[in-house]
Amino acid sequence: MPSPMRTAAVTEEQQEIRREIRRTLRELLAKRAGPADVRAAVDTPEGYDTGLWAALAGTLGLPGLALPEAYGGAGCGPAELAVVCEETGRVLVPSPLLATGVLAAPLITALGTERQRAELLPRIADGTLTCALALPGGSLPPALGLTADNAAEPWSGGGRSGGIQATRPDGEHWSLYGEAGHVLDGHSAGLLLVAAHTGGFPRSRTLLFLVRAGARGLARRREPTLDLTRSQATVRLRDVEAELLGEEPADTLGALAATGRTAALALAAEAVGAARGALDRTVEHAATREQFGRPIGSFQALRHRLADLLVQIEAARSLTVCAAGDPDGEPALLALAQALDAQRAAAAETVQLHGGIGITWEHDAQLYFKRAAADELLFGPAVRLRARAAELGGLFGGPVSGEVA
Repeated sequence: MPSPMRTAAVTEEQQEIRREIRRTLRELLAKRAGPADVRAAVDTPEGYDTGLWAALAGTLGLPGLALPEAYGGAGCGPAELAVVCEETGRVLVPSPLLATGVLAAPLITALGTERQRAELLPRIADGTLTCALALPGGSLPPALGLTADNAAEPWSGGGRSGGIQATRPDGEHWSLYGEAGHVLDGHSAGLLLVAAHTGGFPRSRTLLFLVRAGARGLARRREPTLDLTRSQATVRLRDVEAELLGEEPADTLGALAATGRTAALALAAEAVGAARGALDRTVEHAATREQFGRPIGSFQALRHRLADLLVQIEAARSLTVCAAGDPDGEPALLALAQALDAQRAAAAETVQLHGGIGITWEHDAQLYFKRAAADELLFGPAVRLRARAAELGGLFGGPVSGEVA
């Protein structure tokens, strides 16, 4: 049976740090990430406001929040990162935080050589280097262990055609060939972490490689997306010279799964923030929109709907907070599933309760609705997240082979 959730005690100092992070970030985003600012940012070539990113990185140190202090980071943990993601999710601010700070930085920390960490992590921490994790096709959930055991599925190519293949034609330098899709911020990142299959059938394995922007044979194209605030790209590699991240033998799959647990927590917090942002806008609209000579927020049926939605969002937020103090994987997956459900419900109610204006391009309701739909496609669906959590917890007769319950 799954073990009960274990939540570490939170000290007063930690609580004060989190309150200060939330207060400072909320003040900055209120000034520089309003609805008009967000729409302007997604229309830039980068897909985000580079000036705001410089402030988030240089002034607040967000991409280095969870990095070790030895490499210029703040040395905080997943709980502090979750606070940041909740606030950025509340206003749907587009930024490289997820791709760089949540996905790429932990992999470099876990697998990189000392030279690679010393070269790359300080630049990530101060915001001068952005990164993207490039995986074949739509394989992000299984690769991170969110919806499946990443050792059980040949998501990186499996030694056959397709995916991304890594070879050493001269016996020394690595060369990559293949294509990665749905790469978050892949068109603008200064460094790509590319997962590739190598070794064929005799020594089949998946490794991570570093590919610098501008490498010969590298082509990147920003793609139209359902969620305008989360840029994605297609990355094509045609005999691109690459540098192995770390040294062999490398526990690439283990590092990806560990990163997946942290990412699930950050994504859950972000979804909770987005759900609360949608709810706040709906409550504000209900207090000012009148029908039959009175605000629609005064009608009991509508009040009940909004109250039920608040309960669902706060339940997801509580589960996310608890999961931040638990070292295992299943609480984070359950938190993400609950948060995605809450985000979807909040977005749907926002559109419906705004009436006709809620389905127009000019209104922000459509941004929250598209974020909810896109997150399910990118990181879920919620039902598979719960199924994977049940597997990890041994709910179906014991732990998954090769994993600890």
